[in-house]
Amino acid sequence: MSALPRILLFAVLGLLASRPALAGDSPAHPLEDVAVVTEIDRLLGSSWSDADVTPSAEAPDGPWARRVTLDLIGRIPTVEELDAFFEAKPRERRRVWVDRLLGYDYREEHSRHLATVWANLLVGRTGGIARTSFVDRDGFHAYLQESFRADKPLDKLMHELVTATGSSRPADDDYNPAANFLVDKMADQGVQATAQTAKVFLGVAVQCTQCHDHPFNEHRQNQFWELNAFFRQTRFERVRDEDSRRRYARIRERDFPGEGARQRGRRNASLDDPARRAEIYYELRNGRLKVAYPAFLDGEYLADVIADRDPELREGYGDSGQLDEVDRREELADWIATSNDFARAAVNREWGRLLGRGFTEPVDDIGPHNPPSHPELLEFLAESFRASGHDLRRLSRWIVLSEAYGRDSRARSSNEHDDPALGAAPEFSRFYLRQMTAEQLYDSLLTATAADATIEADRRDQVRQRWLRQFNTAFANDENGEATTFDGSIPQALALMNGDLVRRATSVRKGGFLESVAGDDSLSDTEKLVRLYRAALARKPERAELRACQAVLASRQGNVVQSLRDVWWALLNSNEFILNH
Repeated sequence: MSALPRILLFAVLGLLASRPALAGDSPAHPLEDVAVVTEIDRLLGSSWSDADVTPSAEAPDGPWARRVTLDLIGRIPTVEELDAFFEAKPRERRRVWVDRLLGYDYREEHSRHLATVWANLLVGRTGGIARTSFVDRDGFHAYLQESFRADKPLDKLMHELVTATGSSRPADDDYNPAANFLVDKMADQGVQATAQTAKVFLGVAVQCTQCHDHPFNEHRQNQFWELNAFFRQTRFERVRDEDSRRRYARIRERDFPGEGARQRGRRNASLDDPARRAEIYYELRNGRLKVAYPAFLDGEYLADVIADRDPELREGYGDSGQLDEVDRREELADWIATSNDFARAAVNREWGRLLGRGFTEPVDDIGPHNPPSHPELLEFLAESFRASGHDLRRLSRWIVLSEAYGRDSRARSSNEHDDPALGAAPEFSRFYLRQMTAEQLYDSLLTATAADATIEADRRDQVRQRWLRQFNTAFANDENGEATTFDGSIPQALALMNGDLVRRATSVRKGGFLESVAGDDSLSDTEKLVRLYRAALARKPERAELRACQAVLASRQGNVVQSLRDVWWALLNSNEFILNH
């Protein structure tokens, strides 16, 4: 796609219009942040020069403000926020706006948006929603939101999730919202926990290797089960709730004697007996069984790490399944936090979230079989992220202030080939178009239209969840996964155009945005049209669009309210509104 299709669906109007595509908290150590952003730009500039690529022009300020607001707080800006953005000096307004979005003024919205992103990543959109789920989604989301609000370092958050114990039922004395991650993943002896921990926190896709060596990369079956051994001191227990139909579960720690314990009487073995080594077994494709002890993905066995730490310990001590000797999940979390892969995975994921494409595709499958497109930049950012104390807020700031993030989505002749959607390696010489997530779309519709003012306050969360659930469930993919974006298909388009939310958004109910614009006698009809465009698209209409809209006003024989409603409906159902561009 060489140009941004800004298609206005004037079905009622009989028109098709198209167009190509403030001071808040001061960040910590601003000079260091400037240096990081400068180095990002230098490394990408060098890459563009080597590839003989001229990057796209800088994105216009209005669409850029829409883009960054959507990415950092999960919704588009209001007209008033756009006005505040433009109040700053041109050379400073982007930095000032990012500082404000990441500062005190928007901390609640930023942390809420990140909590939504990470809850979807960790337990999926159906975790705590589906009847079969044991997850307390509200509690988990609140825990994540408070973590991001408090700027909890990502390594600490990871450690809490991987080592958590407790119940997912809020009424229990041992309720622990952090336990929801493992509650969602431990029902099958930790197979899902193994795959998801490696995928999310190490950027390594090992899920295919539980049954066999991967045919196309370096991952081996023994590595999966050696990683799985870290979760065998963990017990998953269902929790009954007599007062509701909800399902909950509890994560407990337990001594793990090994899968062959009963056959060899290991439960009664002495502390010095090598038989106390707690192994697990896995089956090869030929039916043979092999033994596995806990080992990290770099190939080092836990027993060797512990022996190096304390050479006086008896042989095999590190393979013990006794909690008072070795806490395997604690050891795993400690290793992940110091692994080079942890920072690299976090950077790759956040870069992909903000720029529409990671240094690898997919973002959670990094390795020799899938090398990064910009290895030097990835390593530089990973090292900077480690040096920041794994500060996710600062990482986001570096990325959104980079030249790559600030580029237009429209291509030049020299970078038309820079389109990963067509299979090309990303050069980040332009901003890649992507669909809003379902949550961004809902919250942006509310922001643009003030539709929540037409919903009773005590029903707003319920209405939001019902809309999101319908959207994700109705459009599930062929693999029983979750549709996470609006892909522009006919069923989805009809659901959006004719759904209750859009009907509310385009109604002239008291308290709604459209009513406030239509009833503002201080604005001319043209000024009202401009306000609609700015509210939906963060830009003013082009001349051709304005003439078309004015023709609609004329065709309605002076019925300004109905004309504005038709234009507003078309804007909200346009590709340009639904796209992050």
